[in-house]
Amino acid sequence: MANLLINRTLKSIGNSKLITALSSRSRHFSSIAAIEQPQSDGPSSSFSFSSDGQENQNNRNNQDDSIHIKPSSSSSKHETASSSVTMPMSFMTGSIVGKRFYNQVTTRKADDGNGWTVMLDYRTLKTPSKRPLKLPTLALAKAIAAEWEYQQTDGIRPFTMPLMRLACTALERVPLTRPKVIDYLMQKFNQDLVFCRAPDDNDLTSVVHERQVEKIDPLLDWVKSEFGFKPVVYSSFFGGKQGDGLTKAIETVLKQTDDCELAAIDAIASSAHSLIIAIGIHRGKLQIEEAIELIRLEEDLQVDRWGLVEGGHDVDLADLKVQIASAAVFLGLSRRI
Repeated sequence: MANLLINRTLKSIGNSKLITALSSRSRHFSSIAAIEQPQSDGPSSSFSFSSDGQENQNNRNNQDDSIHIKPSSSSSKHETASSSVTMPMSFMTGSIVGKRFYNQVTTRKADDGNGWTVMLDYRTLKTPSKRPLKLPTLALAKAIAAEWEYQQTDGIRPFTMPLMRLACTALERVPLTRPKVIDYLMQKFNQDLVFCRAPDDNDLTSVVHERQVEKIDPLLDWVKSEFGFKPVVYSSFFGGKQGDGLTKAIETVLKQTDDCELAAIDAIASSAHSLIIAIGIHRGKLQIEEAIELIRLEEDLQVDRWGLVEGGHDVDLADLKVQIASAAVFLGLSRRI
């Protein structure tokens, strides 16, 4: 699964279609974002540059997202190599954070030799909390570099950079909130989308029930074979309770993930309303297209029956594709092979 995602993405990095596909209305409804926002060291959410290893303090009266540049203390080009770009906190909320201020985007090995970084001209990217954007693989670094390369001169738009946002989440939020993220995912586990079964005793829902049996039951069979416990299906709108064995097995999977994996699982589960679908992608059971089909199973039946609402169903589908595909690609590219 990881190899397939990496190969597909690397072939697309030089193609503007990748960025176009990822630039649809991207919303990151992640439980991580709802749990805790890291505190910024400065009072303003604006870019800051530093060429002496220290980030410059922003003007306390300046509350916009303009770009602040601190000139190098030395005219030597070699000494400017340590300069950095700190992402504004507003980067994680999707607003435009300033005009494009760089010409070339490159990748290089991290200073300590552990991981890869993205360079905007001679400046190294940092996260909103001023941590180095140190990525686990060159493939992921190149994909994020491609997102920065395709930014327009009139503004840097975070909602067109889902891989960058996931990287910031994995690097600075997951390490601080890991137990809370796992607890939140497990609280929603009993209401998982794939456990909810439409009644089969009336004409309105019997078609949905039949399609669920056809499409979702194979996934539930995989869960039983993978974890040794059969999931409980229910027809109540308020959900049901899964057995302790399956619940503990799923929680163990989450605890064994690294930070990038947990960030991707959380993002997928939040968009899919299903932790099982997220783990299915994580374990290589589900491809992106298969996951989207399961998520939209009932809605697609309604569209087939009543027709598509332009500006509604089509936009929702495009948004879902961005959320699931970007998290799945991030998951594959972050794995060391």
